[in-house]
Amino acid sequence: MRLLRAGVRLLPQPGTRRGPGRPLYQQGQSPSPRTREYFYYVDHQGQLFLDDAKVKNFITCFKDKQFLVFFFKQLRLNRSGRYEDAFPYLSPCGREHNYVRCDDRPIVFTQLLQGSHGEQLLSYCGGAEGLAVPFQPEKLAMLPENGRVYHPGPEKAGGVGLVKSALAFELSPCFAYERGPTQPPTHFQWQDKRHVLTHELLPCIRDKEEGP
Repeated sequence: MRLLRAGVRLLPQPGTRRGPGRPLYQQGQSPSPRTREYFYYVDHQGQLFLDDAKVKNFITCFKDKQFLVFFFKQLRLNRSGRYEDAFPYLSPCGREHNYVRCDDRPIVFTQLLQGSHGEQLLSYCGGAEGLAVPFQPEKLAMLPENGRVYHPGPEKAGGVGLVKSALAFELSPCFAYERGPTQPPTHFQWQDKRHVLTHELLPCIRDKEEGP
């Protein structure tokens, strides 16, 4: 019994790093009574997977709209004191804690929709109209160094979302570069209106890019 206890003490505990930036965990682990923990990953297309899924593609991602809407509406910055570095976001569900990491941002805008009153919406992460924010073309931000496009997202999930590459490609002809192609675009032409880009998201985006 003494040897068994010694062996248990030598086992890596949840949160111990195993490999580059990856903690040790077990899906469904219970760190306290009646509490369960699960771990997820969001790719740059806005697809949600279990983090330890060996194959991550359209077949293995979560597709149930009701589940996705609930999951991402609950999403927020991880301030739980557990796994904060490796899983910066958390989607709580009662006593179930769902930790989330991502390729770029956990909010990924996938399509433009028209709202019930004719307004334009950006939908994210497979939730269609259930997960959408008003489209604000003047607040789009592009990083010229990689061509990725961003738009304001839900504040509790960091306030910024990535625009899916296919949608960003559709929007790219609308950008104008009055300061040259190596600088962020200055204007966005949308529906007969020329919007001056505010660039207010750029400091937040670049802080994250430079952080690692």
